[in-house]
Amino acid sequence: MYHQRLPGDRLTTPEFAQSLAAVATAIDDSVCAYINRRGQVIRVGVGTPGQTQIPPLELPRYGAERLCGIRCITAKLNDSPPKESSLTAMLRQRLDALVVITLTGTGKFRKGGGATGYIKEAYLAHLLPQPDFKLDIKDYWTVSESMSLEAVTDEDFFDLVEGLEAEFEREYIAQQVEEGHDLVILVGLQTDRATEQESTSSLAELARLVDTAGGKVLQTITQKRSRSHPQTVVGGGKVQEIALRVQTLGATLVVFDRSLSPAQIRNLEMQFGVRVVDRTEVILDIFAQRAQSSAGKLQVELAQLEYMLPRLMGRGKAMSRLGGGIGTRGPGETKLETERRTIQKRITNLQKEVNRLQEHRSRLRQQRQKQEVPTIAIVGYTNAGKSTLINALTNAEVYAADQLFATLDPTTRRLPVPDPVTEELITILMTDTVGFIQELPPSLVDAFRATLEEVTEADALLHVVDLSHPAWENQIRSVMKILQEMPIAVGPILLAFNKLDRATSKTLAKAKDEYPLAVFISASKRLGLETLRQKLGELVRYAESPN
Repeated sequence: MYHQRLPGDRLTTPEFAQSLAAVATAIDDSVCAYINRRGQVIRVGVGTPGQTQIPPLELPRYGAERLCGIRCITAKLNDSPPKESSLTAMLRQRLDALVVITLTGTGKFRKGGGATGYIKEAYLAHLLPQPDFKLDIKDYWTVSESMSLEAVTDEDFFDLVEGLEAEFEREYIAQQVEEGHDLVILVGLQTDRATEQESTSSLAELARLVDTAGGKVLQTITQKRSRSHPQTVVGGGKVQEIALRVQTLGATLVVFDRSLSPAQIRNLEMQFGVRVVDRTEVILDIFAQRAQSSAGKLQVELAQLEYMLPRLMGRGKAMSRLGGGIGTRGPGETKLETERRTIQKRITNLQKEVNRLQEHRSRLRQQRQKQEVPTIAIVGYTNAGKSTLINALTNAEVYAADQLFATLDPTTRRLPVPDPVTEELITILMTDTVGFIQELPPSLVDAFRATLEEVTEADALLHVVDLSHPAWENQIRSVMKILQEMPIAVGPILLAFNKLDRATSKTLAKAKDEYPLAVFISASKRLGLETLRQKLGELVRYAESPN
């Protein structure tokens, strides 16, 4: 079969169809031949199109506006139309066309010693452009009525493919996002340990992370399982569903809402044919984009390399990560293509530089302590409004935006507050710090230890909470968990509920009932700031008291 060659403008020929039918009859099984546009047979498999499909990583990928440049001709031992599994395989591979040749009389000829059966009829199937995503998978293809073999061989293959790709291109241009943006499918797994609300909230947060990183979420897919699958996280059926959605939606990236092992990433990329990243890698990518200072870039590079080092082995084609997109940016991206030993050496050097940075920050803190100026670190969940608050209090010009992790580098400003005893103004130092997030990557915590020490060395903490966020209670717990895991115990904490103007009256009442000592503010509207100044003065005095 591999030595035969088909005309470029024909789907198949009578001679090739007879050869395929002879093989199918001789082995008593279906046979599939995969042919490129030059008419060369590039693959022959025993079984149905679903059983013999080409692995995604071996398929050419021309983008959502093109087909893969390969057609499948299959001979089967009955006269039924192609099954949905065969058509789904055509969709997953984005085949140019699927020709199904049905045979009859195979039993009679086989018992009589014959080599072939009769070719009864044929079916022609191909994909259809879809301007809008539809849930019914059958909308993605069309199957002809039964045809004679002569009708199939007379079909102009070039006209068929060129017409289809022209339609796909028009659809792609209409839906195209900005160049350089990843088209993302999110995948979440709800286990027995998590409630449905927690899973939904976590996926919504992941969608914001992807948006912040520069991706566009096309669809979110979830599965309920008692526990994660050790090889693919989700079950085999769900893996097939995701692979299908990757093709139908033209996705370029799949993001899982949990940490993935190197083996899981490798297994999933082989199934999907596109890059697979986890929550941690998205966060690292955002940090790589946000880092401005040399210290921030240094810490991001260290975190990236420590995360990627155990994942370098066995990624095959997926190791080529210089093409751009989520998970590929950052000061250390070129290091990912080098050998493990070189990367380990770079990590060692970076750790030494972070240690020097740590010592430098420590000296600055000691100087402030000698001047006996009280310090308060602003902590909180990412996008809670910490930078907006320090700007409102001190007229600083810290970058503030409605984005996750808008601030990476700590900023310290002086702030006069009333002394609760003498009622005179005293000066304190307010430090804006990087935002926290649930499941903060350990490599990130370790790399940013020089920055996070601003939290542990402060006299007290101001914990800012976004009261308008539906998961504000979970965010408080996530921040407190991270603070409790700090190597050094932190000082007293004042809770400040921000974005008061956006919160509902029911939420406000609940927060006041559960946290009666908290202060309620709106940094953007400058509401409650004077009360906050008074509370900060009381917090400093409390932190300095010997008891």
